[in-house]
Amino acid sequence: MRHLHILAWGIAVLVLACGSASGTDEDHMTAEASPGKAIFNMNCTLCHGRDGKAGLNGAKDLTASTLTTEEMMAVVKNGKGAMAPYKQVLNTNEIEAVVAYVRTLGGTK
Repeated sequence: MRHLHILAWGIAVLVLACGSASGTDEDHMTAEASPGKAIFNMNCTLCHGRDGKAGLNGAKDLTASTLTTEEMMAVVKNGKGAMAPYKQVLNTNEIEAVVAYVRTLGGTK
């Protein structure tokens, strides 16, 4: 359980670092069906909430992130601050999927 909490922190930081997609209905529908959403729901919602805005235990609001995709990937893989690294939990494809999903939640890059 503690490992999942740490994973949620890492994903939260990653989500804060990500940018946003155009936000069209088509983008939203694609995000809903994405594997990234399922991974996010299993690992990140505890601290970030389903909408990415929750701030449990200091988790960042992922919808306000200004991080680039590369920066988010690094945060999820290596951790930062209270967020634990997820490189031992998620593979590169899973991390990419989560970051892509988080970018549909909001942000500027």
